[in-house]
Amino acid sequence: MAKTSVPCPNCRQPVLIDLKRLFDINTDPQAKETLLSGGANAIHCPNCHFQGVYPTPIVYHDPDKELLLTYFPAELHTPITEQEKTIGPLIKKVMDDLPPEKRKAYLFKPQTMLTYQRLLETILEADGITPEMMKAQQEKLLLMQELVNLSAESLPERIAQNDEKIDEEFFVLLQRLAQASAASGDQQSVHALSHLQQALLEHSTIGKAAALEAAETRAAMNELTELSKTGITRDNLLDLLIKNADSEVRLTTIASMARGGLDYTFFQTLTDRIDQTTGEEKSHLGSLREKLLTIVEAIDKAVQAQLEESQKLLKDILAADDIEQATEEALPMINQAFTEVLNNEVTNAQEANDTDKLTKLVKIVSVLRAASSSGAVLQVIEHMLGLETAEERQKVLEDAGEVINDDFTQTLTSLISQVESQGDQPDLVEKLKEVNREVLRFTMRRNLNNGAK
Repeated sequence: MAKTSVPCPNCRQPVLIDLKRLFDINTDPQAKETLLSGGANAIHCPNCHFQGVYPTPIVYHDPDKELLLTYFPAELHTPITEQEKTIGPLIKKVMDDLPPEKRKAYLFKPQTMLTYQRLLETILEADGITPEMMKAQQEKLLLMQELVNLSAESLPERIAQNDEKIDEEFFVLLQRLAQASAASGDQQSVHALSHLQQALLEHSTIGKAAALEAAETRAAMNELTELSKTGITRDNLLDLLIKNADSEVRLTTIASMARGGLDYTFFQTLTDRIDQTTGEEKSHLGSLREKLLTIVEAIDKAVQAQLEESQKLLKDILAADDIEQATEEALPMINQAFTEVLNNEVTNAQEANDTDKLTKLVKIVSVLRAASSSGAVLQVIEHMLGLETAEERQKVLEDAGEVINDDFTQTLTSLISQVESQGDQPDLVEKLKEVNREVLRFTMRRNLNNGAK
């Protein structure tokens, strides 16, 4: 998006920002998230250091919920007739981008939102988020703002005093704010929020638990990586699981990374060991078997759920009037499970000699191939740069599936060299190198897992 020059609401000096007035989920599935994140139309004045959301007219459209909302900031003091000249073309674009059969009565009666806050509340209410839930979130945001402004010396005590309010949702809000700040180029806020997150990990109850879990996960990954250097077998994989049997996190991590090796033969090996032992050791191994069976069942259910979601997504794409456009819009939701479903459908269509369906599937494949060699690669890299933890980045890599290949690695390496040669963004270079290290570890583990099957 091209930058737009706008006057700072505080000092009136010109500032370049990403100005967006139309948020249409029909054409941009991420529009709602962009608006609700607080990152839309964010302004940070380099002259007076004012920061906030720039006041601009907004049209929001959600066809599934039949919402067409308009908002015109009162502080602009614009007459109604002039407001219509701005809002009208935006609504016309909403109409033009909808096929005739989807143009319903709600489009001719847009709801006027008197305040920006009411605009956001109306969107959230349509998602079933109650005023009470919004109030609780607002309280968390106020507490977050207070904590950000405290000195490093005062922070631990204040965190302890509000420990019961600092929950998982608090961390999610913190992460969203950090991402919005990064997207708007507000590095000062990114640094402050990152500092707060580190303090919460060290001093809050849920933060300490999350930090411990992350440490346990890293330890398990490192042990499996070390084991892979000499070659993973079912016997030494079992030994590793026995060694880590007392840690649910480590067991789950190892089982997830080496799911292919936890097959019938593996469990038969474990059963044989149980039969060869007595007393406390027998009980210990029996308990491990039950834990692993439960973990494997949960992993398989999650995989099955992914496959079912992918089957539904593919069905929706095939039913679309414009298959290429529908595929492009679905790119953020496409993962390895979708690729497997797509490949199976291609095979079935070939075997059934279903030319019509095969033609549609080939269109999807073409879009995915183009995306995997260009935009999707940069999209994954950009997404990972916005995440704070290794676990979150690991999930992105897993969802990306076949996008993580030799071309991906080469693109990332070239990007590192390009940014490094400019010499003016050392922090970005370090982040890119960390992402590169995680990609290398991920591809190594994936190759090992494939080899263990």
